Amino acid sequence: MAEHEFSIGLSSDWLTPPKTFAGLKRGGISRFHLDPCHPGEGKLCFVPCEHFFTALDDGLRQSWADYGLVWMNPPFGGRRGQVPWLKKFFEHNNGIALVAARTSADWFHEVVAPNAQLLCFPNGKTKFYRPDGTVGKEPGTGVVLIGAGDEACTALLKSGLGCCVTIVEAGRGMELLLGWQRRAVA
Repeated sequence: MAEHEFSIGLSSDWLTPPKTFAGLKRGGISRFHLDPCHPGEGKLCFVPCEHFFTALDDGLRQSWADYGLVWMNPPFGGRRGQVPWLKKFFEHNNGIALVAARTSADWFHEVVAPNAQLLCFPNGKTKFYRPDGTVGKEPGTGVVLIGAGDEACTALLKSGLGCCVTIVEAGRGMELLLGWQRRAVA
């Protein structure tokens, strides 16, 4: 079990490392309009954003309608704790979300798979930072960066952070394959 998993119920403060944002900058995103899960003013944070909500603001209950591109690394604490955040993220439909890559979990198939435009699985395990600036241990599972909207998906594709994939709905695989073959021959 990973250090992050031992902290369930204790702390959800695991900061996305700067190299993730360096990759997104290579992809064309230098700033996000909103971080709804920000640790707060004056606290260590690597997210380049113009506006943010903290735990005290309760970003889940705030309206995101006036904001464009969102970066979201929701609290990992509690079972299925990321699900309400992901639902709100997909309603907003413009940004990048980082969650555990639990591809066999029911929530991944119910919430992520039908809504994600692009999934980026970073190379290796992402080592998150603690609020004191130290680097945490390697997590027990990988993460996935979920793209919603053209700007986010393009940045993920150009970022060099890892393997990017799209989801093909069950029953559509053959239709897509045949379409690709027709275009390749033409």
